[in-house]
Amino acid sequence: MKVAWIGTGVMGKPMALHLAKAGYEVSVYNRTYEKAVQLEPLVKAYQDIKSCVKDADIVFSIVGYPKDVLETYQSVMNYVKKGTILVDMTTSSPSLAVSLYEEAKQKGLYMLDAPVTGGDLGAINATLSIMVGGDQEIFNKVLPLFEKMGKTITYMGKRGSGQHAKLANQTTIAGAIMGLAEALVYAKEKELNLDAMLKVITGGSANSWQATNNGPKMLIEDYKPGFYVKHFLKDLKLVLEEKQDLKLEVVETVTKAYQILSDQGFSENGTQSIIEYYLRKMS
Repeated sequence: MKVAWIGTGVMGKPMALHLAKAGYEVSVYNRTYEKAVQLEPLVKAYQDIKSCVKDADIVFSIVGYPKDVLETYQSVMNYVKKGTILVDMTTSSPSLAVSLYEEAKQKGLYMLDAPVTGGDLGAINATLSIMVGGDQEIFNKVLPLFEKMGKTITYMGKRGSGQHAKLANQTTIAGAIMGLAEALVYAKEKELNLDAMLKVITGGSANSWQATNNGPKMLIEDYKPGFYVKHFLKDLKLVLEEKQDLKLEVVETVTKAYQILSDQGFSENGTQSIIEYYLRKMS
């Protein structure tokens, strides 16, 4: 089976390599060719999308923003053979996922929306959680490949459902990471030992993936991105676009905080830098 992979950034690089190491013939494309060619010789890097995807049985993508997804598939759908399965793993717009599914169907192609959660460590360790929308028959065909990249693979329903699931997941993360930052800032203000405080949090019912993985980074001001502020802000804005009449107070509050942080120059930092939103107010 021939696989084409578009997007070899922090997440895409290890995910594509997992498929190559599992024995699949993988071709890769990235807008910055130097990032793609770094994956050779396990994969074959191409400088244009057409060469990368024209012989593929399955095309995967994980790019930056909905506009990148649209641009990618406007190109991909012109070059792939009929019957090719297209799998977008970017966190993107559910509405866009639906429209791309319909366009693919008209052209004799199949499409799944399959965003992931688990960060760079999940991608590196193949422990991602993958949530998938689209036809279940196509999901079943791609499942063995998903299992090379993730530990929890969940079929969520019709086209667009994977993206809606990811946005619900991001809503949970929003509350968890901002709550953690507030707790540590409160503890700091009350002159508590922050290492001890984090041990309390991670050792009890307040524990979360955010506390375990991003809590220690907050304490030492390690803001190296596992997941970029700019990308999380994009996700939160997608939630607000899709919410319709729902009142999502947590998402609204966290979005405002990350927007301020982004405006202060933290867009290329990791999401754990949210603690700076509070520390800067204290100084």
